[in-house]
Amino acid sequence: MIDARLQLALKGGGLAWPKEGRIAVVLPRADAILSGVPRDRIEIIEGFRPTYDAWTARGYCCSVQLEGRYSAALVCLPRAKSEARALIASAVSRTDGPIVVDGQKTDGVDSIFKDLRQRANVSNPISKAHGKLFWTANPEPEAFRDWEAGPALTTGGFWTAPGVFSADAVDPASALLASALPEDMGKRVADLGAGWGYLSAHILTRPTVEHVHLVEAGHIALECARHNVTDARASFHWEDATHWAPETKMDTVVMNPPFHTGRAADPALGQAFVQSAARLLHPRGHLWMVANRHLPYETTLQKCFAQVTESGADTRFKLFHASRPLRKRT
Repeated sequence: MIDARLQLALKGGGLAWPKEGRIAVVLPRADAILSGVPRDRIEIIEGFRPTYDAWTARGYCCSVQLEGRYSAALVCLPRAKSEARALIASAVSRTDGPIVVDGQKTDGVDSIFKDLRQRANVSNPISKAHGKLFWTANPEPEAFRDWEAGPALTTGGFWTAPGVFSADAVDPASALLASALPEDMGKRVADLGAGWGYLSAHILTRPTVEHVHLVEAGHIALECARHNVTDARASFHWEDATHWAPETKMDTVVMNPPFHTGRAADPALGQAFVQSAARLLHPRGHLWMVANRHLPYETTLQKCFAQVTESGADTRFKLFHASRPLRKRT
């Protein structure tokens, strides 16, 4: 989607890249073409591990955050407005040339355009494919100080950041799962999709636990977790939970798996988490899992575990306890 708008901007729309220097491309989709941006000068800024790995596999230089100075920046808007504003503010503070913003209408690009126009001189938007692309040259960083945001301590007593899941309050599904966790969880526990660490903090109150692995694909979320979970028994892994492979099998896996790819619900993502849990557990291991009531995980659980029970659910969520993972015959 960005590709068509970018071509129009570069071919007669008035956008031109500086002749030298790094160009930051912030949060582009993994399948974006970026035609017209000098490839040898691009630095992809991406904190979501699967997308980071996809760009790395395509041969691009990647970083998890903006660092140093850039000659230009192209910011692809995320869904969360607070995160979008923070990314733009960060780009403004680190860029010596044009700041290009691209996004879909469903991502709030119209609102960002109106807000940006009140703070800087902004080009006319390039509108195509249900989205807009526009840019501003050398905006004043001071005009964007109130948009700056990063990991911070909330009034609830935990660290979160814009764009992190459940940034404003404890997720009710995770709270339900935490209340159902048993006292004996074994020695080695994995928290898949650990987010900012709420479940891991509860796991570490159990007397038998010697090691908790927080596995999280979002880099900023994991940085927040490092603030929230300071116990020496915790290890932090910036990894895709569906591919993470520890050296030893786990006694217990705990998870509140994500179920969205973009705006669309994607049950296959949670199903992949279930399959990963079965792979990570030793033969007598246990899975504790919470899910939205409408999500179809029962069949996958029954294919992956010898014993599956549902208990402690409410009208919104269902709780599963599964044990004795089934191994595929080779």
